[in-house]
Amino acid sequence: MKALFSLPRTLTPSPQNLPSPPKPTKSPSHLSFSLPTSSSSSSLSSSPQDPTPPKPLVVVGSANADIYVEVDRLPREGETVSARTGQTLAGGKGANQAACGGRLSHPTYFVGQIGEDSHGRLVADALRGGGVRLDRLSAVAGAPTGHAVVMLQPDGENSIIIVGGANMCCWPDEVSEEDLEVVRGAGIVLLQREIPDAVNVQVAQAARSAGVPVILDAGGMEGPIPVELLQLVDILSPNETELARLTGFQTETFEQISQAAAKCHQMGVKQVLVKLGEKGSALFVDGEEPIKQPIIPTSKVLDTTGAGDTFTAAFAVAFVEGKPKKECLRFAAAAAALCVQVKGAIPSMPERKAVLELLQSQ
Repeated sequence: MKALFSLPRTLTPSPQNLPSPPKPTKSPSHLSFSLPTSSSSSSLSSSPQDPTPPKPLVVVGSANADIYVEVDRLPREGETVSARTGQTLAGGKGANQAACGGRLSHPTYFVGQIGEDSHGRLVADALRGGGVRLDRLSAVAGAPTGHAVVMLQPDGENSIIIVGGANMCCWPDEVSEEDLEVVRGAGIVLLQREIPDAVNVQVAQAARSAGVPVILDAGGMEGPIPVELLQLVDILSPNETELARLTGFQTETFEQISQAAAKCHQMGVKQVLVKLGEKGSALFVDGEEPIKQPIIPTSKVLDTTGAGDTFTAAFAVAFVEGKPKKECLRFAAAAAALCVQVKGAIPSMPERKAVLELLQSQ
């Protein structure tokens, strides 16, 4: 299969922590370019003297073209409403999280699938612009790039309809060894539920075999998470709605959220990172007191799309860089606070410098 994209390879990543570039394959085609190098990218505070390259964040997941329409209100059943504006931007939970890792100056791989179409080019360009390594991004001929319709309301809240496309089909029965090699060489792996559970299970198994921690963002499919996958996950990251759906518990109060998190512990997940919207976030570690993190106030909220992905990815970056759990939560909260001030998902992902400046101002 012929690749639609030709991305330049200008630098060679260190072979000490990153897998060697894969040999060309016939199908699906893969996109490749090199990571930018920065001596200060491996720490929340710059440490140019550190000679050890950081192990990468590897995101395995979905890539979408997000079709944004700004509406005054959502249409009622049988009703047609006019949108004030509309545009198409790169998104998808997996691509969002990978772009966030790249913008935060941490070496980041994205493993996923796009179609051989203009939407695929849009996603690839956005990831490339965020500094994400695309060696294992596959362009498949059998399906269009996934897309989503995002209905954005004046208060920044949104409603989203997803069309899976290449995210949900055309995956091989067995994840390629080249993809799994990247997973085994990671410092941490991020998964979501906008790709088949069978793919997530194989990736999580490979990560577990190599001692690589796995974070599963619970967003995506509404069905129950397979027990096999839950038992391979180190940190489960739902929002309060997803937590309620997964456990059958109410999540209106912090006590109820704590009980739902305890249910997740019983299901085999030792750490539960819950995103609570305006109420902040909390990390529940089995056998320990929960760690609460309030939101970092912002003067404006333009668009909450991608805020949860930003939070999860920023937490993962701080986690793989060895920061204490409370500091990971603060770093993630600051990244999310910056995200909601910009429209779009990938366009709103903050740079590391901006996150650090916000934290220093608190």
